[in-house]
Amino acid sequence: MPAAFVSFKTRWGAAVCAQTQQSRNPTLWLTEWAPEPRDVYWENLAIPYMSLSVRRLIIGVAFFFLTIFFMIPIASVQALASIEGIEKRAPFLKPVIEIKFIKSVIQGFLPGIALKLFLIFLPTILMIMSKFEGFLSISSLERRSATRYYIFLIINVFFGSILTGAAFEQLNSFIKQSANEIPKTIGVAVPLKATFFITYIMVDGWAGIAGEVLMLKPLILYHLKNIFLVKTEKDREEAMDPGSLGFNTGEPRIQLYFLLGLVYATVTPFLLPFIIIFFAFAYVVFRHQIINVYNQEYESGAAFWPDVHGRVITALVISQLALLGLMSTKEAAQSAPFLIALPVLTIWFHRFCQGRHKSAFVKYPLQEAMMKDTLERARDPNFNLKPYLQDAYIHPVFKGGDDDDEDDDLSKKLETDSVLVPTKRQSRKNTPAPSRISKASSPSLSEVVKDGDP
Repeated sequence: MPAAFVSFKTRWGAAVCAQTQQSRNPTLWLTEWAPEPRDVYWENLAIPYMSLSVRRLIIGVAFFFLTIFFMIPIASVQALASIEGIEKRAPFLKPVIEIKFIKSVIQGFLPGIALKLFLIFLPTILMIMSKFEGFLSISSLERRSATRYYIFLIINVFFGSILTGAAFEQLNSFIKQSANEIPKTIGVAVPLKATFFITYIMVDGWAGIAGEVLMLKPLILYHLKNIFLVKTEKDREEAMDPGSLGFNTGEPRIQLYFLLGLVYATVTPFLLPFIIIFFAFAYVVFRHQIINVYNQEYESGAAFWPDVHGRVITALVISQLALLGLMSTKEAAQSAPFLIALPVLTIWFHRFCQGRHKSAFVKYPLQEAMMKDTLERARDPNFNLKPYLQDAYIHPVFKGGDDDDEDDDLSKKLETDSVLVPTKRQSRKNTPAPSRISKASSPSLSEVVKDGDP
């Protein structure tokens, strides 16, 4: 396999090697920071470097066509999921549709439910595409899937739903109009779709939070495994594993609701209470699930945050452009040019944040590495991680059952000798559940603070 994991005696040595070019030919000897053992996606380690660019080009083209052509069935189904569409396609259902209860359900929930059904298998498709690209860590796979999922939601759910009436019904005029008229078209269409997004928030957001509490899918899977597969206590523990929080699906959806809140805050404030209720319940539920239910599958060092920050900036710019387009159609059209400063300043702020803070997420300062090495040698000159590192990056298929016990003993020793001040809630970076993809398990946490200790 043309890949290897290298451990160093000092952080300074690892930082120098990982962040510098090793040979004159930049493709001859490549070095980068290794993910933690649980985060390694072993299947992609053997992919040659030269094929990665080809793979990513193929997936980029495939994602473009997936996003564009997916809008056609979504728009068609949403057009049919209305009273006018059903009466046009199935006139014999008109007496049933005119019933007050059925009419309310069709107008209120059917379009949102139809859209939700189309998005069920999308995260799985995007994850398969990310794996084909050749990323080496589970966190990288989820970050790329989350980015593409968010792009898909913006184009198909947000713009697709907004422009269904303004563009698809008048497709010829929309294509022929100038680029300057597009913000006006969006500005006019945004208030008209407030009712649809309110129902979508209730169908997808509120119902999704309720489903997160119930966890019906893990419950059903547990009982099926318990009936047909469980034979030992270890099998039962694996069947009871709730898994980890899906960042590649949950985070983009939350960002979509954040976008809707920013867009409709000044256009249709009536939508804001539904957004606030969603975020209030989401905070309570996900806080409980993360602390008490889910296992932390890996530790990526907050690598998601630059992507999250970029999506927040994107939502701000879209909301400002929508407001600009709406103002240009009203009597306040003369003040619209002054609003151009808002997206310009927002983009400038994003570039400033990237230049000032992004390096903290992708690079490790040599100054900090040297300080930590010096401090570690002063506090514990005999500290040795070699017993752990020599087995940490062994492929899961070569690990025996005794390795877990050795990891437990070493973890207890490291945590007992830790110089960190213990907090009220212990870190969950070491969980007994194995990684869903890499199958590598982490040692269980031991109690650092015993009864009677200060």
